[in-house]
Amino acid sequence: MLRAILVTTVSLGLSGFAFAQGPSIRYGNEIPAEVETIYERGLTFLSETQSENGTWRNRSEHGITGLCLMAFLASGEDPNFGRYRQNIKSAIRSIIQGQDASGFIPNSMYHHGFAMLALAEAYGVVDEETLWDSSEDIKNRQSIAVTLQRAIELTVKAQKANRWGGWRYSPTSTDADTSVTGSVLMGLLACRNAGIEVPSESIESALEYMQRNTASSGFVAYSGGIGGGGESMARSAVATLVYSVGQKREWEEYEASLSHISERLDHKESAHTHYFYYYMAQALFQGDPEAWDIWNRNTARMLADQQADDGSFVGSYGEAYGTAMSLLALALNYRFLPIYERF
Repeated sequence: MLRAILVTTVSLGLSGFAFAQGPSIRYGNEIPAEVETIYERGLTFLSETQSENGTWRNRSEHGITGLCLMAFLASGEDPNFGRYRQNIKSAIRSIIQGQDASGFIPNSMYHHGFAMLALAEAYGVVDEETLWDSSEDIKNRQSIAVTLQRAIELTVKAQKANRWGGWRYSPTSTDADTSVTGSVLMGLLACRNAGIEVPSESIESALEYMQRNTASSGFVAYSGGIGGGGESMARSAVATLVYSVGQKREWEEYEASLSHISERLDHKESAHTHYFYYYMAQALFQGDPEAWDIWNRNTARMLADQQADDGSFVGSYGEAYGTAMSLLALALNYRFLPIYERF
């Protein structure tokens, strides 16, 4: 399996959930058995609930399919020969075929962003010669690279028509918010990291939009500038993450948002909790390894208690969403996805 070759795992020697202390990253150690159990049960659930068309829940919600795809890729299963290879390839095909003539991957820019992110993570590791069945007459049988290039063009076009420099739910939206912008921006950053051309001005403009919405306290507004939208630790985590991956660690706003989340590790988000777990894990891992180590141990315990008998997690957008987001919150224990590398 791929994980036997790419041994970039963290040392978390434990008994039960007694994780080793300290933030240092080591190589070649086994993943904790308890984390493996949560992850394997979750992947089993996802593999058994995937539709024949490769999607989960709703065939037009390609962002959820992208998150599920990332959950499979994140644990190191070989996408070409592993036990979940058909799930992975079916998910990739469904996202590619779901792209419309304009380059949009529906049904919102949220989904477009997560779908771009997932395809960028799959790009280069999936053998595309085996992606399609040559005997089938399939429309829109394009490569991952072409799909991403078209998605980037749509994204840039939508941003240029938006005076705020960000994105909202529709490609034609004239307003923006930091949540959607964070999702789309991570998709663009993943494409750039994968070697696909992304206009630098598009990334810079989006980062500056996030910057304008970040207060000196680390509070990040939802929309309309500092002070708008109410408190949300998740948005501060989103901002911390995009600043890190976007290589803006020298910005005062990065320091503010990182401090805001790392000093509140016991925070309980009241809404969209799985969305919060997903971004908090990545933001802390990028910015404060010691804080991530503490938060990771506590989150693993919590998710072990929340996981249903069938391996699923109940989420605000369904069990596939809740399960994928919960697994990805733990996926930094594996460290296989390129977007999970420290920047």
